[in-house]
Amino acid sequence: MIRVGIGGWTYEPWRGSFYPAGLPHSRELEFASNCLTTIEINGTFYRTQKPETFRKWADETPDSFVFSLKAPRYAVNKRVLAEAGSSVERFFESGLGELGDKLGPILWQFPPTKKFDESDFEAFLKLLPGELNGKPLRHALEVRHESFNCPEFLAMAQKTGAAVVIADSNSYPLIYSSGAAFTYARLMKSKEEEPSGYPAEALQSWAARAKEWQSAAHDVFVYFINGAKERAPAAAQAFMSLIGKDAD
Repeated sequence: MIRVGIGGWTYEPWRGSFYPAGLPHSRELEFASNCLTTIEINGTFYRTQKPETFRKWADETPDSFVFSLKAPRYAVNKRVLAEAGSSVERFFESGLGELGDKLGPILWQFPPTKKFDESDFEAFLKLLPGELNGKPLRHALEVRHESFNCPEFLAMAQKTGAAVVIADSNSYPLIYSSGAAFTYARLMKSKEEEPSGYPAEALQSWAARAKEWQSAAHDVFVYFINGAKERAPAAAQAFMSLIGKDAD
């Protein structure tokens, strides 16, 4: 299916615009997860979460809802990625399994300064587990340096089944790869002057692409993130209205 969401759910400008006035902060995840079909969690990038936190998130969201989790910075920011094994292990031992079927893709976001080093990146990919508690894992690679836009990297990602993140950004390269069984897109060009973040024609264009990806038997994850963040919920909801029943 096509899942559409935002990054996180705690953001003051959303209160009174996306969130109803007076909604308790403790119910914001519940509200957001009933309006959208996925959320990308950023907090896991900065600090290790506890099993009870993952369990709480799972309990507050609908059965059909899915989270994507941003992998820890301690793994992706290493100068030598092949040395990230202990950070990767700690992350997967921190309680992700408490999300159960609500555990979606793991996003590995590399800094813009990280250049493609074929042997080092290949060693890093070998550190990523294929399953957790018997559940297959899906890995999405967000690379932000133009050196990754090469056949060697795309072949490496395809071999491991990892998705290369499609980033609609003014700052990072737009790289397409068809090697994974799912598609992960991060749309980062929302503008404050646009009520729905993106102009209508741009939303329609991305919705058409999402349907093409879905037609290739892909699960599709689309996140409206960064840019004019205050517009992200409106952009996601407008996008959902465009894909309509085709999301299922």
